[in-house]
Amino acid sequence: MILNKNILSYFLVLLFAFCCHVKSTAQVKFFVAPNGNDLNPGTKEAPLATLTGARDAVRAYKQKNELRTSIVIVVQDGNYEMKEPLILLPEDGGTQQFPIIYRAEEGSSPVFSGGKKIAGFTVNDEGIWEAKILECLYYNWRFDQLYVNGKRAILARTPNKGFLKIGGVKQNIWTRGTGRAPEKAEQVLSFDNINFSSLQNIANDEVDNVRFRAYHKWDFTLRFIDRLDRDSARVYTSGQGMKPWNPLFRGGRIVFENYAAALDEAGEWYQDKAGWLFYIPRPGETPENTEIIAPALENIISIDGDAASNQFVENIRFEGITFTHCHYQMPDSGSEPNQAAALINAAIMLEGAKNISFTDCEISRTGQHALWFGKGCSDSAVEHCYLNDLGGGGIYLGDFVPQQGNEHTQNIRLHNNIIQTGGQEFPSAVGVWIGHGSDNEVSHNDIGNFYYSGISVGWIWGYAESNAKRNQIKFNTIHHIGWALLSDMAAVYTLGKSEGTVISNNVVHHVHAYSYGGWGLYTDEGASDIVMENNLVYSTKTGGFHQHYGENNMIRNNIFAFAKLYQLQCTRVEEHRSFNFENNIVVFDEGVVLKGAWKTIDIQMDNNLYWNTTGDHYVFNGESFADWQKTGHDTHSLIADPLFKDVTNYNFKLKNKRHIKRIGFKPFDYASAGVYGDAKWIEKAKLPAAVTEAFDQEVEQNMQEKQ
Repeated sequence: MILNKNILSYFLVLLFAFCCHVKSTAQVKFFVAPNGNDLNPGTKEAPLATLTGARDAVRAYKQKNELRTSIVIVVQDGNYEMKEPLILLPEDGGTQQFPIIYRAEEGSSPVFSGGKKIAGFTVNDEGIWEAKILECLYYNWRFDQLYVNGKRAILARTPNKGFLKIGGVKQNIWTRGTGRAPEKAEQVLSFDNINFSSLQNIANDEVDNVRFRAYHKWDFTLRFIDRLDRDSARVYTSGQGMKPWNPLFRGGRIVFENYAAALDEAGEWYQDKAGWLFYIPRPGETPENTEIIAPALENIISIDGDAASNQFVENIRFEGITFTHCHYQMPDSGSEPNQAAALINAAIMLEGAKNISFTDCEISRTGQHALWFGKGCSDSAVEHCYLNDLGGGGIYLGDFVPQQGNEHTQNIRLHNNIIQTGGQEFPSAVGVWIGHGSDNEVSHNDIGNFYYSGISVGWIWGYAESNAKRNQIKFNTIHHIGWALLSDMAAVYTLGKSEGTVISNNVVHHVHAYSYGGWGLYTDEGASDIVMENNLVYSTKTGGFHQHYGENNMIRNNIFAFAKLYQLQCTRVEEHRSFNFENNIVVFDEGVVLKGAWKTIDIQMDNNLYWNTTGDHYVFNGESFADWQKTGHDTHSLIADPLFKDVTNYNFKLKNKRHIKRIGFKPFDYASAGVYGDAKWIEKAKLPAAVTEAFDQEVEQNMQEKQ
């Protein structure tokens, strides 16, 4: 059969269009391999060596070709020692249709390290390993962290466990300044003979190497010392003046570190001024079977756009890549107290960035935070990533001050990530921090093993305008927070006016502060217009919920269980509705139900259920339940067994709904909180038994000391 000429022409046109489409949409690929060379063209047969080399290859391609396809940098398996950070500028981005993708080759797990391997160790007569590092001697290279066989080693410290106690604090103000805290001052720390005795062994020529970590309230001070007065048992240090609301104080806990005499326990290390590195091995470690890495780069990736000029870095993805060994170097001025460790940087820093995503990546062994979407970032995501062994916090969003227009940070999605074991260098760091940012989603993450708060939302103290609005904190598990180290903290901590913010369907457990605080959900100074609902909170120190002060918060349909001291707290009385507390279940076996300003604060509190699993002892701010009801609160509330299946083993599923129906409580599926996916991913989120057991021991010891 002979085809009609018109039909034949039609099919030829279709075929030509299809071939052009295939050609135009086929991905352009550049390959990176450990044995590559950045002078290569980047083919599979002749790969590049570095991410920076790949970036430059993409730049060269885009200069000669219109971007009509995605560009994929295929990263082959292996370990890569980075000599410089990957810096991405506006010209390095893609388009929404055709992004630039840095992707691990299928089946591979490439690792990019910002560290340097240290070799050449010998063993001295005392069994201590030592190595001369020429870069330290000739280029004054110093590092503040060290990793041995994948584990963070301990900078030589005194005492090895626990703390010394400060005997007294005197401040000499040098420059007053205009702020509440002096601009420049000297602090003199005095000690009794017992607490000072370990400092007597510090050599005179290394005094300026010695630094201390002093823990106070919700923060800590990290400083070098200026001098020692051995006769009077005093330590002199200088820097900013102490904040009057959070100073160093008599009886405060302190640790001294970074001097030779403190090197006395397995797993500790010390670097002297002459460039020698010393390390005491753990059992089973030999120079032959041990890998020692000192971090060198202070950033792994820097994505630098200019939102104010509408020059964004856009449409870049990172998939399946591990970034590790990023260094935080303590400046000569030390690190002054700052809430949530908000003044330190991150291993991966972004500003002026849009549509940037990290998927199936790992960030680990950092001296600082893992990742920070700073000023002018939007429409980005971190999903199914593993962030662990962090010197600071996990993921930080936004800026310190409200930004407008392009410079406002918004629409960042943090979903199905494991963010664990943070604050290793800066204990006041948090798992997720949202400063001035709006419309962000933090969902289905596992956040655990931090010393301060799990999630912190808002960065205004009081009722000044804030642009931390409409943030969604939902379906996360937040656990093993506090470790009895800092105070005034919570699993979820909020600040400032937060209209539209919802904290829902989270599971919070094992939260324990050093002294006061250690709450599950905490609306702190000015936290307003927040809804907290359908959360399960159990095993806290001073309450499942606490409000310092705020306006029009709604606390409803939550389960609060087994706080040790008080189940619920509130503090400041103000001339407006502070919060509504309705349809909640409160279960406990010790402590009191209410503590604080409950009699005078403006609240609506009703249709709640209370149950003491060990008896009939109910204390509502010093009163019986009947007397409490006479104040006009909880008039329709009940004392009744909620009929959970096995509440003593934290099984809060219901056997029967007859009691909870009477208060209007609506059951929710708390088992759906946390990470999801394959069994291996879910198992990865479980903290080792040794960690959870150590947490329980710290809690027990803290409770005994505070009795």
